[in-house]
Amino acid sequence: MNNEEKIYQLALSRIPGIGDITAKTLLSYCGSASAIFHSNNSKLNKIPGIGSFTLGSIRAFNAFDEAADDVKRCEELGVEILFLTDPRYPRRLRQIADAPIVIFHKGNTNLNPVKSVAIVGTRSATSYGRDCVARLIQDLSVHKPLIVSGLAYGIDIYAHRHALENNLQTVGVMGSGLDIIYPTAHKSTARDMCASGGLISEYNLGTKPDAHNFPQRNRIIAALADVIIVVEAAEKGGALITAELANAYNRDVMAVPGDIHKTYSKGCNLLIRNHKASILTGIRDLEYLMNWDPEENGSSARDEKETVLPADLSPEETLVVQTIIENQNEIIIDELSWKTQIQLNKLASILLNLEFKGLIKALPGKKFKLNS
Repeated sequence: MNNEEKIYQLALSRIPGIGDITAKTLLSYCGSASAIFHSNNSKLNKIPGIGSFTLGSIRAFNAFDEAADDVKRCEELGVEILFLTDPRYPRRLRQIADAPIVIFHKGNTNLNPVKSVAIVGTRSATSYGRDCVARLIQDLSVHKPLIVSGLAYGIDIYAHRHALENNLQTVGVMGSGLDIIYPTAHKSTARDMCASGGLISEYNLGTKPDAHNFPQRNRIIAALADVIIVVEAAEKGGALITAELANAYNRDVMAVPGDIHKTYSKGCNLLIRNHKASILTGIRDLEYLMNWDPEENGSSARDEKETVLPADLSPEETLVVQTIIENQNEIIIDELSWKTQIQLNKLASILLNLEFKGLIKALPGKKFKLNS
């Protein structure tokens, strides 16, 4: 990927009035960020949902120099810019409708691990909550999952630190630019995480940790994991927002029950009572819910060697291939259409193109698999 395309990708993410969903629509028809800016008005006007306001915003955008400066600064700071169609972009995150089209990553995280667990909770963790986190992560270590949290005070930072102590990769999802570690008290932990995991943000370098950024970043925490565990939470707060989002994304949610008289157990007990979370009393509950074999060590051929996709794939071709991979490398066309939200007639054309490129193979019963 050349820097010029990276500049266009950052530029696309910064056009005023164009959100992630509209940007994905533009990408699906134009094929790349640069093609969106270079397409003529007639072509853009024919894209469903793209009216005069969106077209005007694209044409009025002129902050390419700032985007170029940020690409250069990211290189200097060791920050990776991951666009939606990049093979290293987290496939779990790509599945949600409002996934950011650009994320920033620093560290050596495998963003597409076999197993991923998010652990969230109150910033005012009690000794009970801290003990639960320590025991849970120690017991989880046999599965070698990626541990996801938000680098905040309380449960979040304990999750990151215990992951490091147990030699597990851990990634912190931030509500600021990656050059502004918040809270500052966690700078040393963030540095350690970059050596065994990393940091992620959808926010540009220099973005301050404004309060409204954190509910927004919670959707990324929810989307990155197979299961979200709430350890301690009050009746309202970020942890419950994350749990609600996880339910909306069809992720499994678990909650640690607590003393009915304690403020920071009320949120967890409420999730369990309202059937929005399964109860977590120990590692066996999680293994049962997730169908994880207690003897598994979390590694596999998929984890050791990521599938590298050709750079010339369109966003929809990339989505189709990644969905086949996520479905254990075999899927029927109807299910593929549902999971990618691509209409069958259009999907058939995409699949044919991927066959011509030698990437997939058609099987009897309208099934498709990767062409190994």
